[in-house]
Amino acid sequence: MRRLASALTLAAAALLSACAPAHQAPVRSIAAAPEAAAEQRKPVTVLVSIDGFRPDYLDRGLTPTLSSLAAEGVRAPIQPSFPSKTFPNHWTLVTGVVPDVHGITANRIEDPARPEEVFTMATVDPWWWNAAKPVWVEAEEAGIRTAVMFWPGSAVAWGGTMPESGWGSPEGGRYPQDWQQFSMAVSNVQRVNTVLDWLRRPAEIRPAFVTLYFDTVDTAGHVGGPDSAELNAALRDIDGDIAMLVEGLERLGQPANLVIVSDHGMAATSSARVIALDEMLDPTLYRLVESGAYATFQPTEGSVEALEAALLREHPHMECWRKGEMPARFDYGTHARIPPYLCLPETGWTIAPTRREGEWTGGSHGYDPAAPEMAALFVAHGPAFRQGVRIPGFKNTVVAPLLRELMGLPQAASALTPVRGALDDNAQR
Repeated sequence: MRRLASALTLAAAALLSACAPAHQAPVRSIAAAPEAAAEQRKPVTVLVSIDGFRPDYLDRGLTPTLSSLAAEGVRAPIQPSFPSKTFPNHWTLVTGVVPDVHGITANRIEDPARPEEVFTMATVDPWWWNAAKPVWVEAEEAGIRTAVMFWPGSAVAWGGTMPESGWGSPEGGRYPQDWQQFSMAVSNVQRVNTVLDWLRRPAEIRPAFVTLYFDTVDTAGHVGGPDSAELNAALRDIDGDIAMLVEGLERLGQPANLVIVSDHGMAATSSARVIALDEMLDPTLYRLVESGAYATFQPTEGSVEALEAALLREHPHMECWRKGEMPARFDYGTHARIPPYLCLPETGWTIAPTRREGEWTGGSHGYDPAAPEMAALFVAHGPAFRQGVRIPGFKNTVVAPLLRELMGLPQAASALTPVRGALDDNAQR
């Protein structure tokens, strides 16, 4: 990592010199002088999510740090789980099971067992999350200290229950030793600095497993689309954040096994590719649960037959199913939290309640996980990994077994088969 950090410092300096705006932004990196190392540190496992980062973004020449990590380490595309949305896939990445099993089946969820509640991305009631154990809980149970920065689900007392009153803190359950509640107001620089501060601690209270989450690339992709100036600016910016992390680890003398992933990709959308439901369905037949890159429906009372007749037929640019009849490759459709009917458009098309006026462009995700636009990032770098290799793509359920391997947690050997070629068999882990 020392060789990479030195190279990155020179690359970053050249890039900043060439691209510096008239109003010079604050320099992110800290002085190059290394901090005194009082000990020989063991490698820390660092899981980084760059939400919405497509693997092909590495090839735009805008990410020298990430591209160097990929070139010197291991690179592969990974296939997200369906639906290719943020919360379902982040929970899959740290549990190793698909949304149809772990129960975080969408970003917005209804459950017939609790009809008065709706799950949103702010929900921390363990009841919604308890079906699958995240790797940080497995690590804590094994005596491995963990620290989690903004990962979806990290603010949940996993395994606990809320008081019957619905007020107060959960009873029981387990958190990471350190965690922070998500806030978009916390900048990427602050997030990186927090992780580095955790790793500055004395050995007895220093985490051995850390996660870090960035949302800015996803936001830019939604606003401008995957080929926009906004997206390219976000790529340059996030690369600086990763460089800050790498340089900070180097100054600490902290070896690290970096596992850098994304939850999904991004597809271009526009007003020219909209499926307006009110132009094809009687709105009295259903209640729309979700729309956008896919749509889910609850029939209104007495409307099942009429709704099925309207939905379960051929449509331009869209296919619809009863939830239990979705193609097996989606691994989706058995959980009670999935609404009775789901429609999936062609990648890049948007399902909307009605067609809004005006022209617009943007980006979205949630589509078929096998679509190239939905592919997610995988870069691994550190002493546990081989150098300069590309491995075949794999499903994102394999990331959790890889993390268990890096931390020495027990699991079936076969779980690692798709990523076995990424690991250096001679490395000490």
